[in-house]
Amino acid sequence: MEKTFGSTCHGAGRVMSRTQSKKASRGRDLIQEMRDQGVSVMFHGRNTLAEEMPHAYKNVSDVVDVMEEAGISLKVAKFKPVGVIKG
Repeated sequence: MEKTFGSTCHGAGRVMSRTQSKKASRGRDLIQEMRDQGVSVMFHGRNTLAEEMPHAYKNVSDVVDVMEEAGISLKVAKFKPVGVIKG
């Protein structure tokens, strides 16, 4: 409680900015990459998709492991997202 005010991670966090993610996405078939991971996407503008590609984020399992190892959180379940909304 003293270290985190009763909170833990609520996401993995980014490893690259939206601009960096767009640059890293150039020339790639982003829709097919997501399909290959079992993800269907709907978006307005390719830049929106490019900004939020998985390569832009930390590995959430690694983040959760760090939180548990630090004694801040306990792993009790693993979820697989079925939808993500960016607004």
